[in-house]
Amino acid sequence: MTAQKRINFQVVRDEVKRRIESLIWPQGSLLPTETQLAEEFNCARATVNRALRELAEQGFVERKRKSGTRVKKEPRKQAKLEISLARQAVENQNSAYRYALVERKVVYSPGWLTSQLNVEPDARVLHVICMHYADNRPFQLEERWINIEAVPEVEHADLNKSGPHEWLLNAAPFTEAEIAFCAISADGRLADFMGTTTGTSMIQLERTTWKNGRPMTFARMTHHPGFRIRSKY
Repeated sequence: MTAQKRINFQVVRDEVKRRIESLIWPQGSLLPTETQLAEEFNCARATVNRALRELAEQGFVERKRKSGTRVKKEPRKQAKLEISLARQAVENQNSAYRYALVERKVVYSPGWLTSQLNVEPDARVLHVICMHYADNRPFQLEERWINIEAVPEVEHADLNKSGPHEWLLNAAPFTEAEIAFCAISADGRLADFMGTTTGTSMIQLERTTWKNGRPMTFARMTHHPGFRIRSKY
């Protein structure tokens, strides 16, 4: 007797989404219970639960305890944005990557950073400035402040061959992040770093990271003129 192939959560997720998009389950309608769906798909209830959680995160359904799962009245897809390492982004465009450490020093957290990271006013942070190049052309200026109390090993880490972003992902990966984008005009300092002129428009990304609720880093990454950000949904 051949064992039946086990259904994974992606199969359940995709079929539920198909029924929502094809209006088999219209907006506002109540979905079958997890137990009923598990019986239909011949899978574990935990499999259904994971599928519905993903659909809730994507904006297709809303889940309420004791009330069940309903199709959102305005189901929508949510764009997903991948933030790549500078090295990876450069190599993905078939360019030669080069990294240069400009400056690193341990300082006490300035007032604005104390507020941004929610650390003690006298917290010791590692301040790093580095450049990333594509075919020897400026690609990204990375300026980063790292909370030494949260990542003590970074104080003596070798950042001469690879940037702090790359080092952190390998040695102390974050669990939560907040990202903001803005368009800026280059001042004289930034224009020098990026090989452009004062007033040039550029995209700047600011990212704050935490590890299990503990503040880790704040970074500003400024990209070359003409840089584009893409997302998929």
